Amino acid sequence: MLLADARLPTGAHTQSAGLEPAMRQGLSLAQVPAYIRTRLRTVVAVEAGAAVVARHVAVAAPADLADGLRAVDDAWRARTISPALRENAEGLGRGYARLVTGLWPDAPASGALRAVRRPTRTVAIGVAGALAGLTGRQVARLIGYDDAQTVAAAALKLDPLDPLVATGWVVQAASDIDRMAAAVASLTAPGQIPAVAGPLIEQWAQVHAVTGQRLFRA
Repeated sequence: MLLADARLPTGAHTQSAGLEPAMRQGLSLAQVPAYIRTRLRTVVAVEAGAAVVARHVAVAAPADLADGLRAVDDAWRARTISPALRENAEGLGRGYARLVTGLWPDAPASGALRAVRRPTRTVAIGVAGALAGLTGRQVARLIGYDDAQTVAAAALKLDPLDPLVATGWVVQAASDIDRMAAAVASLTAPGQIPAVAGPLIEQWAQVHAVTGQRLFRA
């Protein structure tokens, strides 16, 4: 839960998990719960799967640990078509990598993460999960909870509503988060990472990247 806290110096406060561009394109507040579920079944499943595999690699600590993390990073990128989403993940990855290397400076996995050129968020979180002693399922649940909570928090800023309603969205998504986490918890290799996409989410991200007067980066 602490690793998913927006107060950490990772840049998470700049994110809406795609909600801002979605609402600019006509998504209503009533559709936000369905939007959260759609993300959990597509882009979040890919990210969680990659984080679980990165965690596995970090725990296994092979001699070529940095190469193993690069392979996970490459696999996530290959499954994420939008250049805007990949660039955003790199920015968040810098924040999480700084957090990881600051908390565990002497850990071999921290050194390997530093050796990965522009690691994305999902790989950095996987390494953080390994160093924090989390299981694969816990890492996946963290990714799912973080995404749902990011959407809910962004909604409060984009179209103010009763915070109880937004919190309810996250609670309602709990079973979907658990199903997603269970589906990816045992992954151990880059080739096993889900390859599912949300075409509209990626399209909205591309449009948002060149939109002025944005409240959130993505």
